[in-house]
Amino acid sequence: MTYLILGLIFFLGVHSTRIVADGFRARTIARTGLNPWKGVYALISIAGFVLLVWGYGQARYESAVLYNPPQFMRHIAALLMLVSLVLVAAAYVPRNHIKAALGHPMYAGIKVWAFAHLLSNGRLVDVILFGAFLVWATIGFITSRQRDRAAGATCPAGDGLRTVLTVIAGVGVWVALVSGLHLWLIGVAPFV
Repeated sequence: MTYLILGLIFFLGVHSTRIVADGFRARTIARTGLNPWKGVYALISIAGFVLLVWGYGQARYESAVLYNPPQFMRHIAALLMLVSLVLVAAAYVPRNHIKAALGHPMYAGIKVWAFAHLLSNGRLVDVILFGAFLVWATIGFITSRQRDRAAGATCPAGDGLRTVLTVIAGVGVWVALVSGLHLWLIGVAPFV
């Protein structure tokens, strides 16, 4: 469990810089340049991600069970993942209606992803992993929206075609996951 927690600290820590230390981030980028900042950011992110994946894999079968969700929660979680993946796709497809409405669909998608997995997984390791991401994404969404309002920033208006492409992209990844990719990557079939 130690590696999972260290991974979460590194990964979510570096991804929290704009949340807790936006001034530090801006000063560092001004002093060192954007590319060195991105390089260090990427290295810490990758190290954190590797640690959390490895730590989760180590702790997942030895973790205490806190609650046993009913079987139907897997189906609800799988359907929530459809929403999550469309939201994540909206973060990458420019000028879609979802991004125009939410401003930060990546945070929203991660919140739905984490919540869905908390519904269907009741081990301590799951609560730590998905709970940490749920808290982080909630705080990130709130602070990003506040920062946008304070700066008077708005997202460009959405376009119908780009919104359809966003939904298709999210649904496509979801279909791949439920068709075997999740089982291959994680070892769990979503609807079983």
